[in-house]
Amino acid sequence: MRLAVPGDVVELCQRLRAAGFEAWLVGGAVRDLLRGKAAKDFDVATSADPAAVTKVFGRKRTIPTGEKHGTVTVLTERDGVRQPVEVTTYRGEGAYTDGRRPDEVVFVRTLDEDLKRRDFTMNAIAYDPLADTLADPYGGQADLAAGVIRAVGAPLERFREDGLRAMRAVRFAAQHEFAIDPATEQAIPDALDVFDKVSAERVRDELLKILCAPKPSIGLELMRTTGLLEHTIPELLEGVGMHQNRFHKHDVWHHTLAAVDASVVGGDPPWLVRFAALLHDVAKPRTAAPKEDSPAENTFYRHEQVGADMTDAIARRLKLSTEERETLVNLVGNHMFWYTPEWSDGTVRRFLSRVGVEHIDALFALRAGDVRARGQGEEPGSEIDELRARIANEIAKEAALKITDLAVGGADVMEVLACKPGPNIGEVLRALLERVLDDSSLNERDTLRALIPEVARRS
Repeated sequence: MRLAVPGDVVELCQRLRAAGFEAWLVGGAVRDLLRGKAAKDFDVATSADPAAVTKVFGRKRTIPTGEKHGTVTVLTERDGVRQPVEVTTYRGEGAYTDGRRPDEVVFVRTLDEDLKRRDFTMNAIAYDPLADTLADPYGGQADLAAGVIRAVGAPLERFREDGLRAMRAVRFAAQHEFAIDPATEQAIPDALDVFDKVSAERVRDELLKILCAPKPSIGLELMRTTGLLEHTIPELLEGVGMHQNRFHKHDVWHHTLAAVDASVVGGDPPWLVRFAALLHDVAKPRTAAPKEDSPAENTFYRHEQVGADMTDAIARRLKLSTEERETLVNLVGNHMFWYTPEWSDGTVRRFLSRVGVEHIDALFALRAGDVRARGQGEEPGSEIDELRARIANEIAKEAALKITDLAVGGADVMEVLACKPGPNIGEVLRALLERVLDDSSLNERDTLRALIPEVARRS
């Protein structure tokens, strides 16, 4: 079966072959094409060294992205758009002293020598798009067909070479819904000291890919059983075996897994709601207390507030951006809302002000996943639909929800109070916003200016 390789990539291989060099497609593109899936990024392994690759394609079409590691990026054109294709010389690798990158790269003569350095058999398959032939010295096709992730060669050696490979194994299991070969899985705990050397950013990126998988719980549970979770987000382990109450079928950990799976993936960033679901109950074990009238059940008062603080620490540790961290903290801290039709319009506006218009959809998606994950066959219910409609009404009315929505600003406060800039200006504006949240008709410039002396006395 000929694989669906874009013409520009085939032409690239043809030019290398015409110059007397070998050229094979390798890596994830080959794996995905063999599974009948589309591939976007194509990598080529070649017998040509970087200087030869540059000579074949010219300096205008090549970028020396990693010449010392044998990699040159060749710019092709596909459907009128420039496409980067990484072309890498057959290579072997020396020792990994730091558990992250090889101390040295040695160019080798054959494709088989190049493939033996790769992490998993399914990633060690090469395809010749000109001859329509596969090179598969490690049985990757059979493992793909069986849905198995197996290390190339000795698993422990592969994991101790690059500490991130253990996390990649777990991530591939989640993305493809594969099982990890037992010998490969059993080698992970003995390589955790090397995993600890990996940067937080690289670990975070793998975790985010797990969260975007069709069923993230596969990867998250593997993280727990292999010890990776203890070295990444150990706080989550406190929920294993933590009994909840009659409203929950699962312990905290398995409820969390179910909530992550039940939450939507999409939006910007696509992993946001699922990450919030992963952390939404992280504080339950630390806030657990026996229920007074039913000691066999637990209550978790204020777990969302304690969880917000824990989420902040976890997000900092994983080097999320400030905006991503603050959004996660917001979602975790506000996920325990209880709407009833008795809410006043002011209550709706306060809720909207606290959460932020831009985060409402994510919060509702988190709530939906949380409710479904209780394991009782529940759905979020009509009350959420009613709250959503009332929120839409307030947004349509352009109700003031934050200080910058007020009809007055700091200059008005200073003018009315005849004072200089200082922290009291913000306090007055916050007090005015509280009044406007209760009664939106007050958001008129003259009305608010008249209120400034009164709220200033009380601030």
